This record gives sequence, structure tokens and C-alpha cells, in this order.
Amino acid sequence: MEFTLTGLRVVREIAERGTFSAAAESLGYTQSAVSRQIAAVERAAGATVFERTRDGAVPTPAGRVILRHAATVLDAVDAVERELRGMPAETGHVRLGAIPSAGAVMLPRALTILRRTHPGIAVTSREGSTPALTRSLRAGTIDLAILAVGPPFRALDAEKPALRTETLLERELCVAVPASDPLAGNDSVHIDDLAGRRWIASVGAGGEDLLGVWPGLAERAEIAHVTRNWLTKLQLVAAGCGLTTVPASMITAMPAGVRVLTVRGGPKESRRLIAACPPGRQPESVVRVLTALRAASRQV
Repeated sequence: MEFTLTGLRVVREIAERGTFSAAAESLGYTQSAVSRQIAAVERAAGATVFERTRDGAVPTPAGRVILRHAATVLDAVDAVERELRGMPAETGHVRLGAIPSAGAVMLPRALTILRRTHPGIAVTSREGSTPALTRSLRAGTIDLAILAVGPPFRALDAEKPALRTETLLERELCVAVPASDPLAGNDSVHIDDLAGRRWIASVGAGGEDLLGVWPGLAERAEIAHVTRNWLTKLQLVAAGCGLTTVPASMITAMPAGVRVLTVRGGPKESRRLIAACPPGRQPESVVRVLTALRAASRQV
């Protein structure tokens, strides 16, 4: 049994991106080259590594075993390359993923706390949607993630063992309106007054469902704009181009020209901000970052 580093990197990228084609684009390979690498890994393993489903490529039990060990091997190789280039070995390095709304409020506060309490821990971060970051945790390309979940608050995925999760915040979902809108003169809005309005939605890097339309609308919503960037979405609201949903925890991050209102007359819509990490005992550096996230959540 012999695995190549390229093969392990391809396996990890497919698990993170969710499809062969997305992995090929990310790595700069052709899709046929990615398929050849997976075929070689499967020959070495003597088992199928990915199951192709309607939702994309899902790791098989054998694939999950390979992924678990690939993270250790590839991180060690990266450390060797850094040392050979004369770079000091990184100690206490945590790779953190965060949904965009957490990046606007929670993440900066947590990193400020961490610099004060444990300045030797280095954190690198990247944004993504909850499904994409969940795949990244499984693939071993991030160590910790700040994610958002809504009712009925199910497990992040169906894989076993389950990811470890902890609720950092639970906040009411609100609606952001232009300050010039007639609705902006109130602290709340009735759900019936949202009928017939234009909406501004965001979409995750993986192309998951659109976010930004009030979930309880009785009609099909008119989506006027779609963006991947939260700041763009809020600036479009400020410009009077439509409404969007925001968690109450983001009120302090609203740009000028945007008012945030609670919604009356329908079922309460709440969202949880959670921290998630792989199952099992975590390195001390991850525990320290999680502690900083808890402290930051108490400030929001």
C-alpha cells in the first residue's frame, strides 16, 4: 500500500470542496487528473474512497480513515517545507473558519482577547458557509469553525462520530431595512408588512441556499440582488435596493443608513452561533481559541 502526497492532497480537497470539479478548479488540475489521482489512491487502499451522490462526492468509511491520517501527514510535510525555507516552525497555530456574520462581530473580538491572554498562539482564518466549513472540518483543513444553525438545530452532518459543537450565542433573526424606508421609524415590523418587498440575498462559497429572505413569508419572495459579500449586501440595503435578514448579534456592525427591526406576527425565528471542532481531544491551542470565543460571545 503506497499513497502519494499529491493523492492525499486531492482526497482532502475533494472532501472540502464537495465535488471533483470544484477540487480540480481549486488545485489548478484538470478533472481527469483529479480522477486519476483518486483511482491511484483507491488502488493503494483497496477500497472506494468517495461515493458520488446527487449532492456531490461523499467520503466512504475508507475515505474517512484516509482523511483522518492525511491531515497529519500533510501538516508534517508543510512544516518540513517551512523549516527548509528558513522559516521557524509554527507552534500553537489554529486554522479557524467563520461564517461572514461571525467575521463581522465575533471574530475580531475573540482575536483581540486572544492576543491579550495568549499572544503566542497564531490564528489564521477564512470565511465560508456552514456546509462548506463543515466539510473543511471533516477534511482536516481547519481546526475550529464558527457556524450558524437554525431550527430544528440538527447535527451538522450525518457522519460518525459527530463533530463536537458548543452554542456560543442564540439570537433572534431580524430584518434590515433602509433608514429612508417608512418601516424604519419603528422598532419592529409586522410580517404582513414584508409582503411584496424586494430582498437582497447572500450565497455561500459552495453555492448553497440563498440567505437573506425572511423565512416566514407566505409568498414567493422577489430577490433583487444576490452577493457573496455581507458588506455589499448591507450597503445595498442602505442604498434602498431592498431588505435582508440579519441576526440580532450584528446590530452593532450595521453601516450608516441601515435600521434593524424585529418581526412580529409569525413564528419566532432564532439562530444559534456555534463553535464546532473534530471529535476527540483537541490541542491546547484550539482550547484557548475556544475560550476566547466564549469570552467574545459574552460581549456581543
